[in-house]
Amino acid sequence: MEDKVPIVKKDQGILSKLEAWMYLLPTLIILGIFMFHPFIQTLNRSLYRTDGFGQNAEFKGLGNYNELFHSASFWNSIQVTILFVLIVVLVGVIIGFLGAMLCQRTFKGISFFSTSYAMPMAIASAGMAMIFQVMLNPSIGIINAIFDTSKNFLTDPNLALLTVGFLTGWLNSGMNFLYFSSGLAGIDDSLYESASIDGAGGFQQFLHITIPSLKPTLFFVVVTNIINAFQAFGQINILTSGGPGEATNVIVYDIYKNAFMNYRYGYASAESVVLFIIIMILTGIMFAIRQKGE
Repeated sequence: MEDKVPIVKKDQGILSKLEAWMYLLPTLIILGIFMFHPFIQTLNRSLYRTDGFGQNAEFKGLGNYNELFHSASFWNSIQVTILFVLIVVLVGVIIGFLGAMLCQRTFKGISFFSTSYAMPMAIASAGMAMIFQVMLNPSIGIINAIFDTSKNFLTDPNLALLTVGFLTGWLNSGMNFLYFSSGLAGIDDSLYESASIDGAGGFQQFLHITIPSLKPTLFFVVVTNIINAFQAFGQINILTSGGPGEATNVIVYDIYKNAFMNYRYGYASAESVVLFIIIMILTGIMFAIRQKGE
């Protein structure tokens, strides 16, 4: 019989057990200072009525939330935000995906087109909003000159949200283009060759090879675009300031308005908490859908 080799388990000391946490400590400190602490302060402030300096003045409990859920302006901002997010995600994903598909072809000057499609991610949203403000001017704007109209897109309640949403989607399309280009480059060419040999046409290859292979990339792009769209602020502040009326008063701008114009920091903090919960629930639903699909 072969002798069994005894396995001796070495007891780890306290320092050895804490070693991994020591490596993580700098990151945890940074997250605690810049993420966890502000969130806890926001959650705490949402339970108070604040003074003009943002200091807690009177404990209201859930009073701010009760007022919030009975506010017609808040529910309008939720509706406007949902429409805005839909526009941004559709425009950003479609433009980014089409650009990536076009740049998969090899021809002279492809590098120029690739750079052009990726350019929006290098432009600050505030700077681009100011340029669009001139382009959309009813008197001297190039958009009205092209379509031979004198329409003010930013003051029309029916067009303002669509206009700002299209601009935001286009700004997001540059990063989407890079993600989709990376995803397309990772698809094995042999899959397309085998499909061609089996008689599959271009549309069938796109439907049964390209789309399934891009599902992880598409999921990531959609989730990040939804989160970014919920947090959009700069272009709305510059182009419409939430107007005309409340046509573009998304929830982030409503938070800004209540905090820094009406000096209701507690009420704005309650809105921030609600926005966080909405984004968290949507993200959780999308991950659940993806897991179920897999």
